[in-house]
Amino acid sequence: MNILIIRHGTVDYNIRKWSNSEEVNHDFEAYNHAPIISAKYDVPQRDYKTYYVSSLPRTLETAKAVFGEREYIATDLIDEVPISASISTKLKMPFAFWSISCRLQWLFNSKRQKESQKDTIIRAEKFVDGLIAKNEDCAVVTHGFFMITLLKVMKNKGSVVAGKTLGFSNGEFVEAKL
Repeated sequence: MNILIIRHGTVDYNIRKWSNSEEVNHDFEAYNHAPIISAKYDVPQRDYKTYYVSSLPRTLETAKAVFGEREYIATDLIDEVPISASISTKLKMPFAFWSISCRLQWLFNSKRQKESQKDTIIRAEKFVDGLIAKNEDCAVVTHGFFMITLLKVMKNKGSVVAGKTLGFSNGEFVEAKL
């Protein structure tokens, strides 16, 4: 089974460079609902049996830009790892602080985050198990941070991944054989 995994296109939203916890939470939420910037994507065009997108609108927009109008299966199993401010403060902090501290809390399974690393792995395993059960070529449009976990789970289940396994740019893809 061949699986094409694509990171969504560039989102048309600028997150503040400095913000307090309330503002960064607003930015995280606004980013999730912002449209993508139209672009051309250099993605292999094959006749995939199934096309998956996350429940966040930027993946569907990207999929339509890449593959055109067709039936897409939306699933929250491949949504981006949700994050929220790592601390509550009125003090403005740089975005790098928020990004790193939130991801560290996720990594160490902090209850402050909406989802732990363990929860993300479980989600990815459910999705991959579903792909294995269907056993058909497919395209998956998902999110950069989630892709790292997804690809680890795929490798653990015997997949061979062509290309890098972390640090994906918008519109970048990898191919996997499972």
